[in-house]
Amino acid sequence: MKRKMLDILACPIDKHYPLELFEINTEDEVIVDGAMFCTQCGRFYPIIDEIPVMLPDDLRKKSEDIDFLTKFREKLPEKIVRQGKPVHVE
Repeated sequence: MKRKMLDILACPIDKHYPLELFEINTEDEVIVDGAMFCTQCGRFYPIIDEIPVMLPDDLRKKSEDIDFLTKFREKLPEKIVRQGKPVHVE
């Protein structure tokens, strides 16, 4: 995802803007892995292989979210890993 995209993205649940960005892996101006966080509703949206996954809760795959959180547990803030919606890990 190009960093500029953050300027047009809002939370699909509550339309809050701007989203907080956490970059994990980047190449030039492209975010390969990371997460966006809505400070209003507490939801996180992973960026996986340059693609932001911004689906509503009922369309998200819990196992994929848990895998993402587990893989990047040390690189993401606690508010995403332990308290993020729709899922989090202990």
